[in-house]
Amino acid sequence: MNQQQFKSAYKIWTGSGSTKQVKHEVERLKMKKPLIVSDRIIADAGLLEEVCDHLDTVSYGTFLEVQPEPAFAVIEACKRVFLEGDHDGFIAIGGGSAIDTAKAASVYATYDGDLSDFVGTDLVPKKGAPLIAIPTTAGTGSEVTNIAILSDKEAQLKKGIASDFLLPDVAIVSPEMTRTAPQHVTAASGIDAMVHGIEAYLSVNASPLTDALALQSITMIARSLPKAYTNAHFLEAREEMATASLMAGMAFGNAGVGAVHALAYPLGGRFNMAHGVSNALLLPFVMEMNKPACLERLGDIATALGEKTTGLSLNEAADRAILAMTRLCAQVNIPASLKAFDIEKSDLEAMADDASKIDRLLKNNPRQLTKKEIYEIYQAAYEGRIAR
Repeated sequence: MNQQQFKSAYKIWTGSGSTKQVKHEVERLKMKKPLIVSDRIIADAGLLEEVCDHLDTVSYGTFLEVQPEPAFAVIEACKRVFLEGDHDGFIAIGGGSAIDTAKAASVYATYDGDLSDFVGTDLVPKKGAPLIAIPTTAGTGSEVTNIAILSDKEAQLKKGIASDFLLPDVAIVSPEMTRTAPQHVTAASGIDAMVHGIEAYLSVNASPLTDALALQSITMIARSLPKAYTNAHFLEAREEMATASLMAGMAFGNAGVGAVHALAYPLGGRFNMAHGVSNALLLPFVMEMNKPACLERLGDIATALGEKTTGLSLNEAADRAILAMTRLCAQVNIPASLKAFDIEKSDLEAMADDASKIDRLLKNNPRQLTKKEIYEIYQAAYEGRIAR
């Protein structure tokens, strides 16, 4: 095995009631005036209070202008509030958009150049202000990864900043923080976490450590997502989903993700499709295209999904994995076709052109895809059918 490293948040708190640790961590990180980064929906749901009640002796400010798929301008605004308020750290409370906003702002706050200078891999020059990440969805895994995904509105593309300086100092993963997530958010974020686990397991950079985390997260999500989806107050399912999302985040944060994410970027950039939904919709179609390059591993995924594969050929077992994922997506009402989003067939060529340029992700994929094959995936997703 080649030499490998494993990266994650410096410290992770999990389990029911773990948000009470926020004050201890603020003090340990020597924050005197942290900036809470979130959005107004989270604030209106009362989730900020669940954290702020533990900060009774701490002076803090708030930035509540986070938007889904945050644009560069949001990071600029967050930096401005941070500097004008003389803040010295960040507490991100929300889904991936809030956490990614805080991650990007933490390193941008003391940088004099353009935010676009950071786009790419290892282009952030130094560690930023300390950061505590508290997710309110079970899906993105952003609380333990070194990546922030932003929207370039002008280019109509999502762009990534990848740097170890983005790793949060603390991740606090408490199931209560996910209980107010709407049903469609629970579904999209849950399948997003599943995508992370599956793509990490299929990645050319997979290792025994990431394999263990990925397969266990797949099993836990398959078991708990339908329960969390149908009953928002089923805390046991919520806790298992939060833990599984964390584990999938640790897996893909080190093994990387592949073609599902690469093909999802143009959908977010051009059509403002939510990240979790685009990943969920594309997943079965990318699995089908990848199948010749990873039959045995797809069989392992089928087993992790609860499928009986004894006596099946490798090809049959791989098909079971794809079928199981198609069923799970349908069970939580993920749209089965790009047509549901007013995307025209004439858009597919430009989308394939955009996606084919995202080498940072495509190089992790088990099958090196041509632009023609990427177009074929979009075409299958547009028609809503798996080609056999």
